[in-house]
Amino acid sequence: MNKIIIVTMILLNSVIVFGQTEWKSITTENYTIEYPGDWELNSSGLLGTKFILFSKLSDSTDRFRENVNLIIQDLTGSNISLDKYVDISENQIRTLINNSRIDESVRIFDKNSEYQKMIYTGKQGAFDLKFIQYLWLLDNKAFVLTFTAEIDEFENIVRIGKKILDSFMILR
Repeated sequence: MNKIIIVTMILLNSVIVFGQTEWKSITTENYTIEYPGDWELNSSGLLGTKFILFSKLSDSTDRFRENVNLIIQDLTGSNISLDKYVDISENQIRTLINNSRIDESVRIFDKNSEYQKMIYTGKQGAFDLKFIQYLWLLDNKAFVLTFTAEIDEFENIVRIGKKILDSFMILR
């Protein structure tokens, strides 16, 4: 009986510590997205982004903060299709990311939109990274939403990364 009580207490503490993060949201005239309240929001425009959401470092040896960022590119006058934009993006991945490998590139049709989902890996600086990227083309704008994690940490944080990505909605 005592073992059951101890196991129950451990499980309850795990839920309290790991499962109760309050979520925040960003809402603009163009989009909305939700993210864990313990992630840091940077909306300074760093590297041409609309925002970057940074995870906490997991411990004192952690050197990389997993993140989600959004870039919106104005394509007015370019008459470019999503297929062509995906081709350009895949070529940029192969060119700009060392040892890159595109593991998945699929078209997704949901109830509200059509977008491309890409999963790829590569090396940037000292980091071996894995990316999940969603690409939309709407109203002459490309919306590029990317989750980036160290390959060794990917499985530990991908659930949160996907939850953030999947909360993204383009407002029209």
